[in-house]
Amino acid sequence: MAFILGGLAMFGPFSIDTVFPAFLVMARDLGVGKVAMQQTISVYLIGYAAMSLFHGPISDAIGRKKVLLAGIVVFTLASVGAALANDMTTMLVYRGLQGLSAGVGLIVGRAVVRDCLQGDDAQRLMSQISMIFGIAPAIAPVIGGWILGFSEWHGIFWFLAAFGLLLLGLTAWGLPESHPVENRVPLHARTLITDYVHMLSNRKFRLLALAGTFNFGALFLYIASAPAFVMDLLGLGEQDFVWFFAPTIGGMMLGAFVSGRAAGRITGRRLVEWGFLCCGIAAAYNIAYNALTETPSLPWAVLPTALGAFGIALVFPIVTLAILDMYPRHRGGASSMQAFVGLLSNAAIAGLLSPLVSNNGLHLALAASAFTVVAYGLWRWYVSHSDRYPDPIPDPDRNIARHEPTQEL
Repeated sequence: MAFILGGLAMFGPFSIDTVFPAFLVMARDLGVGKVAMQQTISVYLIGYAAMSLFHGPISDAIGRKKVLLAGIVVFTLASVGAALANDMTTMLVYRGLQGLSAGVGLIVGRAVVRDCLQGDDAQRLMSQISMIFGIAPAIAPVIGGWILGFSEWHGIFWFLAAFGLLLLGLTAWGLPESHPVENRVPLHARTLITDYVHMLSNRKFRLLALAGTFNFGALFLYIASAPAFVMDLLGLGEQDFVWFFAPTIGGMMLGAFVSGRAAGRITGRRLVEWGFLCCGIAAAYNIAYNALTETPSLPWAVLPTALGAFGIALVFPIVTLAILDMYPRHRGGASSMQAFVGLLSNAAIAGLLSPLVSNNGLHLALAASAFTVVAYGLWRWYVSHSDRYPDPIPDPDRNIARHEPTQEL
């Protein structure tokens, strides 16, 4: 199950990062410029964000496996369409379809984990998925460049289609339906809006969702600023991004491994505190290093992102499971809303904040540290509120409008 769900979560990174090495070749063949090629990413992300609000609720209504299979089929067909595209308009249409379907594995997969397992077992599986998922951003550009070595850019999309077919077979054969009929809830537009309004009005949901989003935002700021950080600040070349991504992804995978091993041995709340401690140390070091150094260099400049990624990986599984536990009958919807909040934040970071701070190492460090501080403040607020107002005994028959968290960290 970890292998299948981890593979499904890879759809997103593979859809973006595998194509990066082919941007110049695609622009030439499609007769467009660099700015137009960026639209292939923008259209994809718009579709991803818009559909992220619906993957989960649909799976709450008709079952997880049906939604996963349908999403994989759409992704595979969209990849085939992109592989056959010979003009920019066609490419944008199929990239949009990829975006609409690519988020299904990550969003619905989280709900599957919590449907099947509880407590420490769920934490272990979530950590294993995070380890598998963490490999994708590192190997995707390598695969794209390797394919370009013996094929045209069309081959990258044929690879994505083949990847989709592989996951389609594995999901159909090896993934159980985790959401039984008796637990399903009807899907109506008015009900969906009401459910989301009540989630956002739940203070504990808001605090946890924002804590996780801001915590990851500290790392995503560096990811979004990678071209400026690697080439302008570190003075490396276009082929040297591995010096940034390898330590960062290594830290995230190690954190996910430690989180899985710690399940059942260390309480979730203490593990989150340790994760934030790592993020805090990374932030303090990052500010001090950039304040005292005019020219950042390897390996010292990438140590804080690696340590920060390690801490984020300790925090993420615990926070995500706590969010899903708030709405046992609407886990898909809770996962969708969590993903949507994160996507909005990432879009703002990439489009607004990164261009403002990525030209200066100290500014970049200060901005990333601010995300960590805000995330920890939100986490402590959540803990204080939970201790002051413990949840009542859960009633599975309550509707979502009155539903409160059923399990504390």
